[in-house]
Amino acid sequence: MHTAALFSIATGSSDPIYRQLIEQVRRLTAAAVLKPGDVLPSVRDVALALAVNPMTVSKAYNMLETEGLLSRARGVGMLVAEGNKPQGRENLLRPALERAAAEARQLELDPDTVLQLFAKILGETK
Repeated sequence: MHTAALFSIATGSSDPIYRQLIEQVRRLTAAAVLKPGDVLPSVRDVALALAVNPMTVSKAYNMLETEGLLSRARGVGMLVAEGNKPQGRENLLRPALERAAAEARQLELDPDTVLQLFAKILGETK
């Protein structure tokens, strides 16, 4: 079983918290941090750890269950669904890069400058 520390939220983000949780579960399954059959932390534990409304966590889990990434097991909780085929890591990153590319075009930055900036950001410590 994983702990609620698995998740984090960006309070300044324009993305709703439930959407942030959904994207984190997708990334964690794509990176095989969460594998089929792994038990996710309870709604209550995640809500307490992140200081969010339990309904927000429940909404994220329910949406992931609907899309087939998670399944519910009586007496156990939410599991990463067996037979789950996670999206490729590149596919998960693509929307963020498309948004960055659109902003770079609006700023009329040349591709070399953007690539150098991206390489610099990748090299920065986390």
